[in-house]
Amino acid sequence: MTTDIWAWVRDTHEQLSEAGHHRLAAALVEIAGHAVEGRNEQLDAMYPEALASARALGLPWVEVFLRHWRMQNLLNKRHQGEAAMAEAVDLLEFAHREETVSCPQSVCAVQDFTICHANIDGPGYVPERLAVLEETLARVEPARACFDCLSREYADTLEDDGRPADALAHLDRAQARIQAAGEQVSLAFGHSRAAALMNLGRPEDALAAYDTAERAYAARHQPDDDDRRKLAVGRAVALAALGRSEEALGQLPDAEEADSYPDIRHRWATAVQTLAEAGALPHGELDNDAALGVRLAQWVAYLDTAGSHRPCLDLLLIAGRLAVARGARTVALTLVATGDRKLGRLRRTDGVAERLAELRSAAEALPLPETPVPAAELPEWLGTRRVTFEQALDHFTAASAESAEAAAALVLQRARALDALGHPRAAADLLWARLDEDPADEHLPGILGQVLIDAEDGDGIRRLADRLMPANPSEAHWIRARWAAAQGRWEEVGEHCDGVLAHEPDALNTRRLAATAATRLDDHARAQRLYQELLEHAVPADLAGEDEEHHTVQEPDLWHLITAATANRDWAVVRSTGALIGIEFDADEGPVDEEWQMVTVRTTRANGASVDLPAVRTGPATARILPVLGEDVPLNHRDVVVFGPAVLNERPKGEAEQEAWRPVFRQLTLLDPAGYTTHWVDGAWPGDAAWYALREALAEEQYGLWAYSGDQYAVTDPAGGDSLPGIYAALGVPPTATSADADALLQRLTAGWEHPLSWLDLAKAAGADTARHEETVRRYGL
Repeated sequence: MTTDIWAWVRDTHEQLSEAGHHRLAAALVEIAGHAVEGRNEQLDAMYPEALASARALGLPWVEVFLRHWRMQNLLNKRHQGEAAMAEAVDLLEFAHREETVSCPQSVCAVQDFTICHANIDGPGYVPERLAVLEETLARVEPARACFDCLSREYADTLEDDGRPADALAHLDRAQARIQAAGEQVSLAFGHSRAAALMNLGRPEDALAAYDTAERAYAARHQPDDDDRRKLAVGRAVALAALGRSEEALGQLPDAEEADSYPDIRHRWATAVQTLAEAGALPHGELDNDAALGVRLAQWVAYLDTAGSHRPCLDLLLIAGRLAVARGARTVALTLVATGDRKLGRLRRTDGVAERLAELRSAAEALPLPETPVPAAELPEWLGTRRVTFEQALDHFTAASAESAEAAAALVLQRARALDALGHPRAAADLLWARLDEDPADEHLPGILGQVLIDAEDGDGIRRLADRLMPANPSEAHWIRARWAAAQGRWEEVGEHCDGVLAHEPDALNTRRLAATAATRLDDHARAQRLYQELLEHAVPADLAGEDEEHHTVQEPDLWHLITAATANRDWAVVRSTGALIGIEFDADEGPVDEEWQMVTVRTTRANGASVDLPAVRTGPATARILPVLGEDVPLNHRDVVVFGPAVLNERPKGEAEQEAWRPVFRQLTLLDPAGYTTHWVDGAWPGDAAWYALREALAEEQYGLWAYSGDQYAVTDPAGGDSLPGIYAALGVPPTATSADADALLQRLTAGWEHPLSWLDLAKAAGADTARHEETVRRYGL
């Protein structure tokens, strides 16, 4: 296997582009970057279409490549275990078929397979991982990038077996072979060496390993945000171990960053635990408090749901020790209970079982608070004291242990506290038991349903809905509708909302959710009908009691109705509903097309990435796009879009910042396409006066012109070879003009310029002579 995978990618990209398969070609070169840098949204958006295209075109090597990089993302960035196992097994089989075994990426399916087993139970699968890695390494040349990857995976397996010295020796041998083959090890290789050194109790050497790896990598590449995060959190762990707390805190990524990137969470938590034990956590944003406990509990729950049993257990041990340190007895024991369940999913429990037993003993040794008042009065008593959720939970636990009556009286409070503290599964267990004892309780099903949704317990949702369906079909459908909404299954949401409305025709929240589902499905007619029905069934505000506010029309309901009616071009409803919120229009009838203020419209590129576009708001729910855009954005100059009513960015507090602030809205649908075609203009900057004159002259002819180059863009002066300021811009040709019209107009408007511009693609489209443009490209180095 000597094929260079990236040379193959370049060749295949070129072939796909020449054949007109541009989206698949783009996916081929972009998917690896999305995968390793944790751009999950973009990856998830492009992957299904790319995979379907590869299969439709009969390109098994492309399929292997796409599936491998998605697996790398699922396993390394999202830390999935059993949730990804079926795909890992299927990919391994597919990658070793006759038509795919020669693909340079096929051996990477072996790495995916071993990482998946490591996420489930690394120590438990050591023999199998070593065997398959040894067989694969024997047939991979050291000059290939795969050798680097597989060598690191082999070292990780040795570390999972408690053999860090052997892991370090293996890495040193692998590095020598890679360098002898004329290649350099990856930055990730340096991370593996540092991890082995940390496990050997050599944090100073681990820091040196990070420095060496970063210097070597930076000499050849520009480190990106993913590199920065990993290096920073790795150094934070080592510095904390050395007692260099201030330096460790300086390196530690923000907690919000760890929220966004699961691959740094364990090291982040390890560093925080070490700092907490040293009393070095700053009070304020980062402290060993209930907020930290919630964050770690949510991470534990994520790994639990992903089926990453060993990482889940390792992380909950850290969370549990921190809970004990702050005296949160019930939280610590809740984590222990999760740990007991995880132990049952492991093949090898030596060491970790003992650590879990130590955590249990430490938690049980913490005292429970005394019960100051009868159980029924405890919630009110706690409400008059300054206690955290964790402290309140310990009070509820202590009171519940006194009698069955006390336990029954406090079950909802205990469940709500557990759910709020990031332990929805434990909360659900409490509520299930209570529901079995009192199946007639009217409040329990709704509360349990929300907790099951928080726990992402689909099996529990189905069990509860099936249980409720005979006697309370409305509640059963409502729980299923909310679960489907949480999962983004909008057609199911609509079906179950219809089920609710069949039994409760006056339900308002059901109509709100059904309308949201219809909007997500671009069924704006249904959304408008539902919002109008909501107005009909609502209780008049002046007749509503204090606890009936949710039965009245809220201002967001009116905005959503305006949005739906706009998408349906029902301008009469837009105007009548707008009047209810005090909107004044320039005209009393007809389409709403006014000029309000500058806004930003957030839409999605073809590759799944979000992009913000400046626009002019033309009505309560419409905006006209200003830039001239390329093929990667499915909008263009002067297109009118409908946007959702929610403002996505906060208004700044400072007066100066407020003046420059523009609200950001998310595009819902394209209302009126303007029909512009984009061509590109490139060349030397003609100066402010000439450029603005060009732009004004083009605007008079209804053309658009949008500059994309910044101050750093430069071209070559053919007279002396010096640099000249450059301009790279998009020309929007209106639907009333042909390419030949545009070509002639540009020639006329730029005829007297010292340095000619090139618009090669436009000239080709116009059937004009391209020699002048090709010469400009050559002379100015465009």
